Amino acid sequence: MTVAPALPASEAPPIGRWGPVVRKLLKHRLALFGLFICLGVTVLALFADFIAPYDPSESHYDAIKVPPQADYWLGTDELGRDILSRIIFGARVSLQVTFISIAGAVVVGSVLGMIAGYVRGWVDHVIMRVMDAMMAFPMLVLALGIIAVLGPDLMNAIIALTIINVPSFARIVRAQVLYVGELDYVLAARALGASDTKIMARYIWPGVVGNLIVYSSLRASSALITESSLAFLGLGAQPPAPSWGQMLSTAMQYWDAWWMSIFPGMAIFLSVLALNFVGDGLRDALDARLSD
Repeated sequence: MTVAPALPASEAPPIGRWGPVVRKLLKHRLALFGLFICLGVTVLALFADFIAPYDPSESHYDAIKVPPQADYWLGTDELGRDILSRIIFGARVSLQVTFISIAGAVVVGSVLGMIAGYVRGWVDHVIMRVMDAMMAFPMLVLALGIIAVLGPDLMNAIIALTIINVPSFARIVRAQVLYVGELDYVLAARALGASDTKIMARYIWPGVVGNLIVYSSLRASSALITESSLAFLGLGAQPPAPSWGQMLSTAMQYWDAWWMSIFPGMAIFLSVLALNFVGDGLRDALDARLSD
């Protein structure tokens, strides 16, 4: 996945002045498509109990591996469970893991990046060398190692995804803090005796948050792929809880039932695509250098 180029901190709008950004975002057709898909998946996840036609764990023994039809719109699996219901409830699991892990990584990575970029010196050196060591491992391999220590479980998958995403957020926040920290208004605030906490919260953070929002949306798509990969390997949500990656793993054993793999795969594909479209739209809306 190609990450959109970083937005210069000086061009990120201050917090509270997002009206023009929202208007530009609403003119971005692909971003609107992505927002529509993300909103739809979120609604499915929140109201799965009311939307799903069947209990996702309920087996219909008179309908084993039934192709899509009127009673089962997306067919059934090897145990007679409704695939549409399992995809709807699987959205809840996938979004829970993805967004909680990204939110945790944003918080931890922002704190570490802010400290490293503002304090500098040996503190910066120690923090960033630890981040570099973590980034030396492929994300999935590092996640597998963490889950191997903690054990296969939904909460442990969230912890693993949070940990592997912290270094990238720490690096991007540190880079922006180093840039914003040398701007005239920050130097003036420091010369006037403003406290470090006030400088970071009032003068530096608003110049960082724009990039962070864009990068978070892009990392969310990567986190969703990683979560699906872990579930595919049996290291995420454990049965009978439905998960898109887990459904794909099961479908690999039943090549004659094409619907068992096509529909969960489409759910992953559309969700990842939508998150990337939203990220691109946010980048374009926040970047004052780009024309409408």
